[in-house]
Amino acid sequence: MERETFLQRADACLQRIADWLEDFDPDELDFAPTDGVVTLEFADKTRFVLNRQTAASQMWFAAGARAWHYDWSADDSSWRCDKDGHELFARVAEVVSEKLGRRVEV
Repeated sequence: MERETFLQRADACLQRIADWLEDFDPDELDFAPTDGVVTLEFADKTRFVLNRQTAASQMWFAAGARAWHYDWSADDSSWRCDKDGHELFARVAEVVSEKLGRRVEV
């Protein structure tokens, strides 16, 4: 994938997550977007991080001791895990749901 195409797709991914996080009470789940990174911070100070890895043309998501790498899938226009193929937004919703103790969807 060309660098500019990757940056557009990665930035759209980060913006989608940032837009989604706007709806949370900041006392429950706050976030900080910076260039190429969105950090999610929970009330107990636990942090999850979603960031772009330009050199690898991947999105990386770290949640506690777990981390995943995502490649762009042209087949369904989504970010897919390079290990088992799960979709990035579904995984973000899953681990945030686990942390909050209630179901959320991106």
